[in-house]
Amino acid sequence: MNSLTSPVGAPLACLMHRGIRSDPEQWTDERHKRGLAGEERAIHYLLSRGWSLVAHRFRAGRIEIDLIVRRGDLVAFVEVKTRRGDAFGSPFVAVTGAKRRELVKAARVWVDRHGRPADVYRFDCIGLVDGKLDHLEDAFRPGWR
Repeated sequence: MNSLTSPVGAPLACLMHRGIRSDPEQWTDERHKRGLAGEERAIHYLLSRGWSLVAHRFRAGRIEIDLIVRRGDLVAFVEVKTRRGDAFGSPFVAVTGAKRRELVKAARVWVDRHGRPADVYRFDCIGLVDGKLDHLEDAFRPGWR
């Protein structure tokens, strides 16, 4: 496991279930390792800005939401995209219409299971290119709530 800790110093793995189904130490594909490292960096970034981590790699069937974070009544479903460079364009371009529809489907499952009546929801994207992090708040609106 990694050494992620909460603001109170407890390992995050103790505070929540991570959706990682295999040991990252055994992964051979560098893209998967880079993606997990990007998600971990995004977690630290969001925690440092007052968000609480609700879920990492929440799954609804085959669909996955990278991060679900909360600050008061605001819940953000966060897609994290990590790139080595900009040869393939902005990481935000990879969040296509099809990907957005999948995120909305998975978010509806989470809302049905864990949502609160007063909650407000939004979809954010975090892009990391060559170590530079960009947070696009309210990146898209699905047309519900």
